[in-house]
Parts: sequence; structure tokens; C-alpha cells
Amino acid sequence: MIYTVTLNPSIDYIVRLDELKSGITNRTIAEEYYYGGKGINVSCVLAELDLESTAFGFVAGFTGEAIEKGIRNDKIITDFIKLKDGISRINIKIKAGEETEINCQGPHIEDSELDRLIAKVERIADGDTIVIAGNVPNTMPDDVYERILERIKHKNVRIVVDATKKLLLNSLKYKPFLIKPNRQELSEIFGVEIQSEEDIEKYANSLQSMGAKNVLISLGGDGAMLIDEFGNKHKAGVLKGKVLNTVGSGDSMVAGFIAGYEKEKDYSYALKLGSACGNATAFLSGLATKEKINELLAEF
Repeated sequence: MIYTVTLNPSIDYIVRLDELKSGITNRTIAEEYYYGGKGINVSCVLAELDLESTAFGFVAGFTGEAIEKGIRNDKIITDFIKLKDGISRINIKIKAGEETEINCQGPHIEDSELDRLIAKVERIADGDTIVIAGNVPNTMPDDVYERILERIKHKNVRIVVDATKKLLLNSLKYKPFLIKPNRQELSEIFGVEIQSEEDIEKYANSLQSMGAKNVLISLGGDGAMLIDEFGNKHKAGVLKGKVLNTVGSGDSMVAGFIAGYEKEKDYSYALKLGSACGNATAFLSGLATKEKINELLAEF
């Protein structure tokens, strides 16, 4: 079983305008909403790839109910902790030429509620995969990733971490199967300006020496690079097409990589499928669909 953890799910409300003007009432030309959160995104794309997953995390209030009902299907088992107070957040994405985002804080999470989540994580068994992705809400301790991973460190669990800076670095002692920094995050971790492919490979190797098995670096318009656990370098470009959406593209790549490795146990294929999923999301208004993934996979 694949488990995903989303500590602060959201409803992402997208409004499109010809132009955003401050100080007056603006009228939209289109509106959309999606159930968001990095782990949830991974579960949704895994479902498109016919892989079952269980979604862990926290939900609250009427928005939390909508998130849980909205993502549940025959491939996604929802097993969220329902918080007593507050509501799950609504994030606003304003698309009017440039994109402006307003991300909300989300509900307060008590220590006892975190303990309940960790108790769920403890049931994960040998051979399972856990994906922990995204930032930690400011109402939670910043060592929450470590608390979760500490409980399963003696099990043969495939750990995937998609986080930034300290969250990522502190997870490396648990020897994650996969981490996915982007080029900017790699620069921030080591406090350097990464300018070349050799730099990317050098600092990916440094993360491996700290515990990571496979390092997948997303490079935006330059595609992606994987340094696998055997020291091999794999590269994937990007396809030509109109980019409609960048939100969730990295999560889609993670989902595709996991699915590709589950299917073929081959890192080149895992990167290929991951790249197809990431591109599929970029070319759609929402997350990647099975049809779009299959269409693009043939082009890699």
C-alpha cells in the first residue's frame, strides 16, 4: 500500500480575470476549484495511474468534509484525522496575466491530534510506501516529519520526502528512498548558486552522502535529473506545449516516479513516467489525467 501524508490540505479556489485592479470590485471571467495539498495531489495522480493509496492528514469543518468526499474514490482511501475546531483552509489563486496566490494558515492542530496521526502511521507495514510532502503548518512542531519517520524506522518502508530546507535535511537520517528538491531548493540548502549540470550532480551526491538513496531534481523548463542509488545519472527534457498550470506539477512527477518504479523496478522508466505526469499537469488546468499521461508518455 502507498500512504500519503498531507498535514494542511486545502481547497484551491482559482479565479480568472482579464485584469486585477486594486481598490475596486473585480468580476471574474471563470472560476475553478481543486482539492489541494501535496500528498493529496500525489494520491490523485496515483489513482489516474491505477494505483491505490491511503490519504492521511488533518481536515476540519465543512471544507474538510468537502475535501474528504471530493478525493475519495475506488483508488483513494481517505483516513484523515477530523479536527474539533476550525476549518480546512481555502487558498485563492488569482490569474490575471500574472498569477497571485493567497495561501491561508489552516486550523490549529493539538498535540493529541498529532499523536492520533502518528498512531495511524505506525500501522504501515514492511513493503509499503509513505509519501510525506509539503510544509508544516505554523501550529505544529517543526520536527513533525522526524516524529513520523521515527516510528517506522525499523520497518522496511519506502520513504518519499518532498519538502524544503530543514524539513528535508532532517529526514535524511531515515534514508529516504526518494527526495525531490528543485534547483532553487538545492541552491538554498547548500547556500550556493547552482549554474551547471555538474553543480546539480555534485550537490545531489552530497544529499546522498547524508542518507538519501535517489535524488530527483526538477529543473523547470530544463526538465529533470535523477541521480539514482547506484550513482547513475538520468535526464528527461520537457515537451513543447502551452503551460496552463504549474501547481501540482512536481507532485505529479513524484506520483509518476513511484508508479513507474512500482511497475518496472527501473529508474529510467520511473523518471520517464514521472516526467510525463509532470508535463501532463502543466498542460492541463488541473492535475494530470490518465489520457494526457499516456499521450505524453509516448513522446518521451
